[in-house]
This record gives sequence, structure tokens and C-alpha cells, in this order.
Amino acid sequence: MIPEIGQFALALALMIALVQSILPVLGAARGNLLWMRSARASSIAQLVFIGIAFLALTRSFIVSDFTVANVVENSHSLKPMLYKVAGTWGSHEGSLLLWVLILAAFGAGVALLGSNIPDALKARTLSVQAWISTGFLSFLILTSNPFERIFPPPLDGNDLNPLLQDVGLAMHPPLLYFGYVGFSIVFSFAVAALIEGRVDAAWARRVRPWTLAAWMSLTAGIALGSWWAYYELGWGGWWFWDPVENVSFMPWLLGTALLHSAIVTEKRDAFKSWTILLAILTFSLSLLGTFIVRSGLLTSVHAFAVDPERGLYILGLLGVSIGGSLGLYAWRAPAMEGGGLFAPISREAGLLVNNLLLGAATGTVLFGTLYPLFMEAVVGTKISVGPPFFNAAFIPMMLPLVVVMGFGPFLSWKRADLKGIFQRLRFVAVLAGLSGLAVWYLTEGGPVLAYLSVAIAVWLLLATLREWTTRIRLFEVPFADAMRRARNMPRSSHGMTLAHAGLAVAMLGFIGSSAWKSEEIVFVQPGAEIAIAGFDVRFDGVERVQGPNYVADRGTLTVTRDGDPVTILYPERRFYLVAQSSTTESAIRSTLAGDLYASLAEPASEDTAASGAWTLRILYEPLVNFIWIGAAMLVLGGGLSLSDRRLRVGAPRRAITPAAQATPAE
Repeated sequence: MIPEIGQFALALALMIALVQSILPVLGAARGNLLWMRSARASSIAQLVFIGIAFLALTRSFIVSDFTVANVVENSHSLKPMLYKVAGTWGSHEGSLLLWVLILAAFGAGVALLGSNIPDALKARTLSVQAWISTGFLSFLILTSNPFERIFPPPLDGNDLNPLLQDVGLAMHPPLLYFGYVGFSIVFSFAVAALIEGRVDAAWARRVRPWTLAAWMSLTAGIALGSWWAYYELGWGGWWFWDPVENVSFMPWLLGTALLHSAIVTEKRDAFKSWTILLAILTFSLSLLGTFIVRSGLLTSVHAFAVDPERGLYILGLLGVSIGGSLGLYAWRAPAMEGGGLFAPISREAGLLVNNLLLGAATGTVLFGTLYPLFMEAVVGTKISVGPPFFNAAFIPMMLPLVVVMGFGPFLSWKRADLKGIFQRLRFVAVLAGLSGLAVWYLTEGGPVLAYLSVAIAVWLLLATLREWTTRIRLFEVPFADAMRRARNMPRSSHGMTLAHAGLAVAMLGFIGSSAWKSEEIVFVQPGAEIAIAGFDVRFDGVERVQGPNYVADRGTLTVTRDGDPVTILYPERRFYLVAQSSTTESAIRSTLAGDLYASLAEPASEDTAASGAWTLRILYEPLVNFIWIGAAMLVLGGGLSLSDRRLRVGAPRRAITPAAQATPAE
């Protein structure tokens, strides 16, 4: 009965979305306030009914209701409860239900929190959001029903993909989807502004909080997925330029450009066309990623390779959404230009360079991702575009961007004094150069680009800190006064500082773990010792252990340094009985200086397994934890900016002055 309630709730949500997609926008066109305000109730109702459907599916997984085909295919009665719940979004159907739930949540968020948004703009925005909901709800109901029954029910399920039975992967999809789908509301604001024919500073101020919330979540989702790949897959890498990784990275790049472009629109009433176009393209790339992942074009650990007919449905949605919005943009955008003029050396110019470089980088990743698929579809030839291409094409574009980021906060609006900025940053430039030389002196070789990249990362970090100390006049005024100035600074300024510094810290992790990684892959028997990065690792053997829904071969590695004990590592090779598949569980000794990483591969043969001989992979990855620290700083910086009272979504309230409070008798 519960699954039928969920299916009925989805059907009701679709009908509400259809009404919401038409009535409010007609009300805005005719000036009918009642029709416009109906969007608020319909947005909330849509969220309620989709939430009921999602809870119904979650309940089916929790109680192991094997009359539901989705539960049979993605769960098992012996699976730990966390992964039963995570199984709700571990399939194509369940993840799509989560997608429409988040889509409805953002619409309801604007309806409830957007009290300062004019009725006509809000009505049009929520109608556009409902157009998107209608498309995905119809897709879900017609082609991907998560509540499809199966009779007679099997005694047990097929289990979730073992690679996905991990805490990191349990949280990764919701965060990623919150970012993907979060850009839908920014897209809806952009299309509503195009319909209305007006983009101004107030519009940009209303869009920025939603853009920031989506960007933060996408940042956290990408970082969590990268962390999962690092410790779970057993190869010791955190990014492989996999197409599924790329389709999440491209919206992040354009979303970053959108955040900065919206600042110019808000502050200077400029870059209107840029901001609108970036809003459209960012969500369009999210839709493109949905098509690639779900169309059957790719087979990946985290791709849903399904019936290509479903891909055609999504392709149709993609064509209508992107084609319609870009057509509307082409019609309306020429009338949007305006705003203040600015000199070639100014903050506006710096942010323009930011947009251009991020746009070019996104185009490069898009080309590298789609070109193999295009070649296979047209000529039937399978080719691979991997890390060598992306590293050679992407990194040289990003390094100049990081250099500009160091200058950016020092630039004034309209016109900046470049000579004065150089004077303030010359000491920073000297320290950055010396840091690159120091790393060259301390390391035993490495690519020249790595030393240059270290210098640029240190440049960004020190320039960011220099700008913050200049703002609060640290070392120029008494410390108490400097701290008072820091407390009185807008939170968005602190957020910018933390985010820019976070990128610099993450860069150090990217560089260190890529350029100076040490790796040993050896065939070992108990008692064998391996030397790596100053550590001595002794392989003590393997024992069989029982897990909740798997059996594992657990290795024991004793780590010493100069004869002194350091730690004991326990890498595992797990075998899931139901899924009949194996996974690698790495063992990691983490410090700020770097990680000692060990993973156990399958034995070469049954004979070698009987003798206790295994293939062992040991790596030392310098500074790799700086990646996760930097990502956390990026997210926290975004959170600080989002908490700034100037970016609150609700309407500001005028403070009541004492004079206004006084009564005539007084």
C-alpha cells in the first residue's frame, strides 16, 4: 500500500506542477495578483507530495519490501541500515526522485523566503521552475517508475553495488544533486528576467544567495566524491578526469564565474548579459551531465547506464530547455547592455578576465569529454581522452587565473592604480618566488611547472592574507582596533578571503600529491619489507575476517622509520557474497605532511594465495590532505558569505528610530 501512496503522490505533484507552470505566468502577464500568488501554495504543495513519495520509497528500503523492483535490485536484508537508506538514491529511479525532490525544495524555498521579490518576478520564476519539474516528473512517472511492483517477490534482494556501500558515497549524491539542481532556480530567475525584459542590481542581489548555496553544495559534493575515490578505489588518486567527474566539474567552473559576474551586476549594473548567459549555461551543463550519465553512453562506477530510450527523453528535455532559453536570450539580451564604464585596469576588468578564463576552461573540459563520444557515434572508433590532454590543456589556463585572483581584491571599481598595487604586493611576490625556489632546493627533482605552480599558490595565499590585513589595518593600528574592524567587516568579505585562501591551500595539495608522489607495487610474502619515502613497511600476512555482509582478507603492515615504530596498517580485500564482487579497502596513515597509503590487490593465483603471497600497492602522497582542507575552506567561505545580512533572502526591515517610537504625548 505504501508504494502505491508514493506513486499517487508523484502523480499529484505532476498535476500541481502543470498548473504552476501556467497559471502564475499568465497572472504576471495579465496583472492578476491572485494567480501570481498561487505559485506559493503550489510550490509548497509540490514539495509536500514529492516528499511523501520519497519517504515512501525510503520506507520500502528500510523494511526491505521486496515486492518493489527497485528495492530488489539495490538492497539486501543483510545490508547495514545506513546503506539501506542510501539505496534509496543508489539507482537511476531513486536518484531521479531525489533530483525532483531537491528541485521542488528550491522552488518552495523561493516561495517561502523570497518575501522581497516582486510578485511578477516571483510568479515567472516559480512557473519556469515548474516547467522543469513537469519535465522530470513526467520522465520519472512514464519511464522510470521507482515504485514498480514485482510478483512473486524474491526471498532477498540483489544488493547495492559494493563500491557504493560507503559513508562518503552515501552523502556524495545528495550534496552533488543539491548543487546541480540548485542552479535550476538561478536558471529560472534568468529566464523570468528575460521574459520580463529587466535585469538590474536588485535582481542580481536576489539571485546571489541561491547561486552561492548551489555552488557550496556542488563544491562539497565534488570534494566528497574525490575523497571517496581516493580512499575507496585503491589506486591512490583523487581525480582521473573521468567523464562522470567532468560533468560535475563543468557546472562548478561556470557557477564560479556566475558568482563573480553577479557581483558586477549588483555593484556596477554591468555584465548583465554575462550573468544571464552564465546562469543559463550553468544549469544547461547540469542537464547535459544528467543526459550523459543516464543515457547509456557511459559505463562508470557512478553512472547509470540505462535504456537509451530514456536518454532520448532526457535529450528532448535538454533541447527544449537549452534551445528555448538560449533563443529567448538571443532575443532579449541586446536590450540589456548598460551599466558603468570601466578602465582596462579595474575590478570589472579583472572579473571579466575571470569569466573568460573560466569559460575557456569549461569549453576545454567539455571538448575533452564529448569528443570521444562524438567519434564513437560518427565513425565507430573508440578513443580515449585522458589526464595527459586535460592536464596539458586545463592547467596552463588556470595558472594565469590564480595570478589574477591575487590582484583582484586590490583592484578598485572603474579604475585602479596598478602601480600602487604592485608596491603593496612586491614583498608578497618576492616571498612567492622564494617559496618556489625553496621547494626546488628541498625536493629531489620534479617538473618545472610544479615549482611554478607552488610559487603561484603561495602568491595567492599571501596576497589574500595581505588584502585582509590591509582591510583591518593590522600592524597599522592597535591590535584591539584591528580586531574591531575585523568584526565590523561584512561577512561576505571574510568569506571571500577564506575561499580564496582555500583554493591556494587546495592547490598545494594538488601539486604535492601529483608531482612528488612515491609509489611501489610489489609482490610480497609474509616478512617482506618495502622502503618508501623514508618509511620501512613490513608485510606480516593476511587473515580472513567476517563483515556484516561480506568476508574480507585483511593484511597487516607494520610501519617503522629509522627503526622506530610509526603505525600498523590494515588494508582489506572484501568479497560481497550476494553481489559476487570484490572491493579494495585501503589503509591510510594521514598527516599534514602527507599520507602513507596501502592497498591489497588480489593474489596472482590460488597457489600464491595459499602460500600467503599478495600484490601490495604502497604510496606516499605529500600534502594530499591539503586538498580536503582547502575544499572545506571553500565551503566555509561560501557559508560565511551566505550568512551576510546583505544577502539574506527575506525582505529587509527598516529599523524604528526613537523618534518614530515616541508618542505625541511625549
